Amino acid sequence: MRFVRRTLPVLCLTVLLIGIPAHFCVSQAIPAQPAQTAAQPSSQSGPAPASTAAPAPPASAQAYSLPPDKLAQAIALGRISTALDMAGALWGLAVLWVLLATRRAAGLAAWTERRLHRRWLQGLLFFAVFLAVTALASLPLDAMGHAASRHFGISVQSWGSWLVDLAKGLGLSLLFGAPLLLFFNWIVRASPRRYWFWAWLVTLPMAVFTVFSAPLLDPVFNKFEPLELHHPALVARLETVVARTGTHIPPNRMFLMKASRKSNGLNAYVTGIGVTKRLVLWDTAVNRLPDDEILFIFGHESGHYVLRHIPKGIACMAVGTFFVFWACAGCAGWLAHRFGARWQLSDAQNETAPLASRPGFLVLLFVLSAASFLTQPVTNAVSRYFEHQADVYGQEAIHGLVADPQKTAVSAFNHLGEAWLEDPSPSPFVEFWEYNHPSVESRANFAARYNPWANGGQGRFVAK
Repeated sequence: MRFVRRTLPVLCLTVLLIGIPAHFCVSQAIPAQPAQTAAQPSSQSGPAPASTAAPAPPASAQAYSLPPDKLAQAIALGRISTALDMAGALWGLAVLWVLLATRRAAGLAAWTERRLHRRWLQGLLFFAVFLAVTALASLPLDAMGHAASRHFGISVQSWGSWLVDLAKGLGLSLLFGAPLLLFFNWIVRASPRRYWFWAWLVTLPMAVFTVFSAPLLDPVFNKFEPLELHHPALVARLETVVARTGTHIPPNRMFLMKASRKSNGLNAYVTGIGVTKRLVLWDTAVNRLPDDEILFIFGHESGHYVLRHIPKGIACMAVGTFFVFWACAGCAGWLAHRFGARWQLSDAQNETAPLASRPGFLVLLFVLSAASFLTQPVTNAVSRYFEHQADVYGQEAIHGLVADPQKTAVSAFNHLGEAWLEDPSPSPFVEFWEYNHPSVESRANFAARYNPWANGGQGRFVAK
């Protein structure tokens, strides 16, 4: 459901420029391949004993490297992922254009009007069918992505389980997406001249709610258990990082996700805000990473909260989307004027406001989707900046808690990069356009060099 995943968040208008859910709700420390991721710090004296020493980085010119066989796989997978991501974006736009140009959207609107009498029911049916059609249209690309992931040993999820997850995702899209699309369509009808402003205004509380509610939907797709139930010693060590960073995550909000049922990848993340804030560790990471490296990843994730990346991201989104919505409204208006008659956008109830009709609303969706694709380098650049700051914070947060923060961070990046098969030398253009995290190579190289304490100095964010 690549197209649904792109289109629905665009309509939710919370990820158009910054991608709040993708980067901060579930703020992942994994190396980001092309898309298929607060209190003040307190000081703590005295290092805690390291239960597991981090292995040294590989002996090579670069801090991150892969053995020859995995390097070839990483290069191949990177090319496939990039091709699928670009194809998914363009295919999504093509599907929308075809629905409009062939007047299938107009025909669907007429069909719903014949089947139902109440306008709001017509709208729900129209958008539900639209979401289902676009999900089916994206199915071949999604299947290719899953096949590649299985081929390279990253995914171990069966096709049956994958289809079940796909069906769950579609179900959630229909449950929440159709009413949401209907609501924004109503905004266009209620205010044909200023709808873009009201839509922008609505997105601000929606962005906050999306961050808050993200953890509540996670159990639909994965099983979670209390981390303390399986790894009490690790929880005790994580609490030392909590005390230093002030993230206020008690043990009862630390969870183990049974990721090994579907993936060989490694990950850990902090998600939610307020009462929904929690730490999630994949069982693959707990089973295969030394505790020191898990502490570093947790420190990285804590940095997103302590450095206030969530409110900063929402603020950037608010400013950016204000101008993007204004520009998209003008572009959509031009398209409706230019092609409205040919696409049969107007209906009997909306002759003077074609964009307010059901088919006309898809013109807005088309323009917003195009804007999302074109602004992707901007959103990813902001995300990479935040991720780099979180890397610095993570390394500083574990200083004095592990034997060697530099080696720990470098080793963590090598383990993560190898698990996800990230190319050590990605194309600069691909990294510029596609990566929402810095490349693992650049992250590991920075970690190997970063040592502000060498001459009696202190960290940038965490004072010692």
